[in-house]
Amino acid sequence: MKKKALRVPDYLSHILEAIRRIQRYAQGRSLDAFMADEQLQDAVVRNIEIIGEASRNIETYSPHFVAQHGEVPWAALYAMRNRVAHGYWAVDLAVVWQVVQRELPVLEAQIQTLLPADDLPTGEGLH
Repeated sequence: MKKKALRVPDYLSHILEAIRRIQRYAQGRSLDAFMADEQLQDAVVRNIEIIGEASRNIETYSPHFVAQHGEVPWAALYAMRNRVAHGYWAVDLAVVWQVVQRELPVLEAQIQTLLPADDLPTGEGLH
């Protein structure tokens, strides 16, 4: 499916699914456990990239939606994606963990309010 063919709810669903994956992966883990687990780090960073890319697509293809929902940090989500994707050699994993613990729950609540109930992810994963 081409990007332009996707709708805002599709991108929002991608964001929500990526958040929920991160939360599942990190559940019951500490910062020390995160710092010691390269697979967990990779999984979390990959899903941060998905969140940022989907956010950017919403900004690009539906700027009016972004303007209506300024409470969501659309540009910051894409900036975080760029930091972890393009600055991969200098990613501060402690900051990533802090984002996971403090900011993702807030973002999850914001995104959930923007999705109609019939567009909420069912756990089937991203296609």
